Amino acid sequence: MNTDRHAIVRVIGVRKTFTMGKVEVEALKGVDLEIFAGEYISIMGPSGSGKSTLFNMIGGLDKPSDGKVFIDEVDISQLDAYELAWLRNRKIGYIFQTFNLIPVMTALENVTLPMTFAGMNEDEARDKGMELLELVGLAKRHHHKPLELSGGQQQRVAIARSLANDPAIILADEPTGNLDLTTGEEAIELLRSLSQDRGVTIISATHDYKMLNVSDRVVWIRDGMVDRVEKREELDISVGGIGETAGAEA
Repeated sequence: MNTDRHAIVRVIGVRKTFTMGKVEVEALKGVDLEIFAGEYISIMGPSGSGKSTLFNMIGGLDKPSDGKVFIDEVDISQLDAYELAWLRNRKIGYIFQTFNLIPVMTALENVTLPMTFAGMNEDEARDKGMELLELVGLAKRHHHKPLELSGGQQQRVAIARSLANDPAIILADEPTGNLDLTTGEEAIELLRSLSQDRGVTIISATHDYKMLNVSDRVVWIRDGMVDRVEKREELDISVGGIGETAGAEA
């Protein structure tokens, strides 16, 4: 883990209430969390626990009903739509379970799209895009469109795209959810190496217990609150109990 210990994400008293018909559902009930620069964090919990909602708050994809989220000491709830779009484009890379690649674009075009939005010229974007595809082992497939690539290859393109603008944070939403066991392990290892080699903060919302092997800390969410936060070395001690917990929560 990166030795720079400043908190790159601070979540303070975050609550989120959704209105569903006449019923109000409290998805988050006052979450406090600090995530440090260069950490690999996994947010885990059963379906309906609030982990995806928390993930969306950290990524600026949704706003809290109450409380604050700071990204690099910027209170993102105070940003207008343009400022928030700028912060998301420059500071945060996103990786989605369904890859979210644009089907009519090649792998290279998908990777360079965020660079274009950020104002980089075409030649620079192409060169950087090829470097990133090389990093994920797909430079030779740069001209292929998503449907011409396997699921694992599509996920690698998505990982390359998440790095387009040198983000401080990568948010990975169930990044192995649509991958087989081997390909999922490769994606996890690639994310781990990015965290270690580039000092990128990785925040993953996941059901995948293989993530525990590479996470610096695991944030367990239950009933809209942080149930506990465990360091990896603490997880190793209780690894026998993890499978039992997984079974109970599936």
